[in-house]
Amino acid sequence: MLGLIISLLVIGIIAGALARLIVPGRQNISIPMTILLGVIGSFVGGFLGFLIFQHDPMDGFFQPAGIIGSVIGAIIVLLIWTRFAGRSTARR
Repeated sequence: MLGLIISLLVIGIIAGALARLIVPGRQNISIPMTILLGVIGSFVGGFLGFLIFQHDPMDGFFQPAGIIGSVIGAIIVLLIWTRFAGRSTARR
């Protein structure tokens, strides 16, 4: 269980940082929010992977994805965040 949490945090910081580099514009979010962005993106990527491929080795649609799925999911989450929730902070 501790290994899963540590791996989620490491994947989260990598995926969140890559998503912030890929998405144009400035995002005024902290390092813990970047980690959270990557972790949420990992679950979004795992869910999208399940929807696209209809195959799930862990027998569940809500699961963490690999690094590529995590980055794609983090980009989606960041675009939604900057579009709706972070309007005032993302464009300063």
